[in-house]
Amino acid sequence: MKPTFLLIIAFSSIINCFGQTSKEFTVNGHLKTKQEDYRGAIVDFTKAIELDPKNDVAYSFRGWSKSIMEDYRGAIIDFTKVIEIIPNFAEAYNNRAFAKTKLKDDQGSMADYNKAIEIDPKYAEAYYGRANTKGKLQDYQGAIADCTEAIGIDPKFAKAYLFRGLLKAYLFRGLIKVNFAQKDDGCLDLSKAGELGSAAAYDAIKEYCQ
Repeated sequence: MKPTFLLIIAFSSIINCFGQTSKEFTVNGHLKTKQEDYRGAIVDFTKAIELDPKNDVAYSFRGWSKSIMEDYRGAIIDFTKVIEIIPNFAEAYNNRAFAKTKLKDDQGSMADYNKAIEIDPKYAEAYYGRANTKGKLQDYQGAIADCTEAIGIDPKFAKAYLFRGLLKAYLFRGLIKVNFAQKDDGCLDLSKAGELGSAAAYDAIKEYCQ
């Protein structure tokens, strides 16, 4: 998940006009992410870090950019550095968990999602991420519960409705004997995901809800 830092706005107003500072490179890198120039952004964030090794914003954005470029090992190193600088930063744990998931380190991912939720119990993205990891670990009941938590925090969380619907309508139908009411609940979740703009929801309805 992309970092959301209000500090980036402040950085743009305090650029040193006599030379490029760490803050300026951070702003430039952020602008390049907006243009989807992630390679260029990584170069700028690296320069920002060279000038200020404690620039947690640059580390976090560089980690996110590396994840986009599928350099998940590099991303983990950057998010770990953010955590060293700011130990109770839920977003850094969440983003590191995502990278670990991509490397199939499900236990490490679970630990990081747990920590993110411990720090911020209202972190909907972390519940959704943990639901995906629980699904991989075949803890389907736990995955559904986490999707439900995410939806309770953010009622417009389309991905959480989609995943919960798929779990109820497909995984449970295929792996555990359940009644039709639970399948119907899943199909209603898929319908809600479609209402909220999920492109995959109606394909899933055609596949599992006929």
